[in-house]
Amino acid sequence: QVQLVESGGGSVQTGGSLRLSCAVSGYTYSTACLAWFRQAPGKEREGVAGIYTRDGNTWYADSVKGRFTISQDNAKNTLSLQLNSLKPEDPAMYYCAVIQRPAAACGGSWYRADKSDYWGQGTQVTVSS
Repeated sequence: QVQLVESGGGSVQTGGSLRLSCAVSGYTYSTACLAWFRQAPGKEREGVAGIYTRDGNTWYADSVKGRFTISQDNAKNTLSLQLNSLKPEDPAMYYCAVIQRPAAACGGSWYRADKSDYWGQGTQVTVSS
């Protein structure tokens, strides 16, 4: 059974940082297409960052490039998202996801919530001014 458990959310001031983690179990982590999504109230779920764990290729939404960093710890089967320079538009529930696609398709699929096969329960990020 695939399980994804997020942690690390919280409340920070504008310009602050947070580090989110996602523990992945029940899935072949070493060759996985993984992603972080976020969803704010009244908005659609959007892809924030993606990674293919076998080769470490990463992708980012334009809105977070240069501020967020996705990374992996293969020994611990853990996916992380470092959030720096947080802005008022970043607050949302953040989710990690598994996208069951081969390596060649990961780059074109990681940001699509409809292509994601497994989800965590989410962790809340709040930014105050």
